[in-house]
Amino acid sequence: MSRSAWLAAISGSVLVCNIHYSWSVRLQKVWKKHRAKVVAVGILLAVLLIVGSFGIYRLKADSAKGRLFMWKISCLAVMEKPLCGHGVGSFVDVYGQSQEAYFAKGDYSKDEEHVAGSPEYAFNEYLRVAVECGIPVLLLVLGIVGVCLHQGIRRRRIGICGGLLSLLVFSFSSYPTAYPCFLVAFLCLLVACFLGTSSRWMLVIAFVTSVSGGWLIHSNTYETCRKWSQCRMLYGMKAYGPAKDGYEELYPFLKHRPRFLFEYGHCLHKLKEYNHSTRILEKAMMHSCDPMILNIIGKNYQAEEEYEKAEEYLIRSTHRLPGRIYPYYLLVKLYAEPEYRQPDKLKRVAEIVLIKEPKVQSTASKR
Repeated sequence: MSRSAWLAAISGSVLVCNIHYSWSVRLQKVWKKHRAKVVAVGILLAVLLIVGSFGIYRLKADSAKGRLFMWKISCLAVMEKPLCGHGVGSFVDVYGQSQEAYFAKGDYSKDEEHVAGSPEYAFNEYLRVAVECGIPVLLLVLGIVGVCLHQGIRRRRIGICGGLLSLLVFSFSSYPTAYPCFLVAFLCLLVACFLGTSSRWMLVIAFVTSVSGGWLIHSNTYETCRKWSQCRMLYGMKAYGPAKDGYEELYPFLKHRPRFLFEYGHCLHKLKEYNHSTRILEKAMMHSCDPMILNIIGKNYQAEEEYEKAEEYLIRSTHRLPGRIYPYYLLVKLYAEPEYRQPDKLKRVAEIVLIKEPKVQSTASKR
């Protein structure tokens, strides 16, 4: 059940009903005659809203806390480059680094450690735009959307305005623009609000639809993904040699997909091609904030006897998601290496492994 979708649907419905039934005009008339009753009803509605919001929060408390924490880290990333942003498409990489820096300071709560994760999306389109493009671009986008929505309301495009508002509310706690269908719908709603039913509107809609359709046809990766699924089957069967050949063939087409890059890099790690594995995994870090990437890079450096670099990456992994036990376990193995033996660090990290309660019970954590 999506709370964001319910809130979006309710918001759009309220706007449509308000315009269609002239609720604001009627409220002004009632206010002039029965101010005390209006105030009482307003207080009652406010109480119901607060209680309802608390109930929705408690429905999935950890999920809500997780999103609030994600927004907190995203705001820290915005503060680093508030004017120009970090670059289009850089959110995941920047988020991982910001979360890593936040936990490295040590000033965090147990709840934050528990709900922290490695998200693929911002779960707030406004923060994503601010992180990637800066606050001025965000304000510009909001200004354009506001003008289009105002024009739509003035021209009484009630249904279109309701749909646009629903999408705007949904964007506050989800990631609709990650899907082409939502992005195309958003652009069409903006154009419909601003241009109305003129012939220009029809031409613009036709142009947007044609460009979107052409882009989807051009970027169709069905056959590539079918071959990838075959490689994944070999990878899952630990047939790393044949899997590597398939990954090499598909790399030019899937080099921006984090899951593909991780599998490819891990496959190379298993084949003891450590340098090549590290290069692929470093590219994966640009598209994913999963600490497992740091773990494998650390293991690569350890296998090449570059122990200081291995320690650096494994410590980064503990900072990125401090709730995970696995990187501490890898540090224990690193500090136990005869060529890099460090008894004090070994004892401290071993105690963490023994005492720390895993977030999710698994066979790996039980071992």
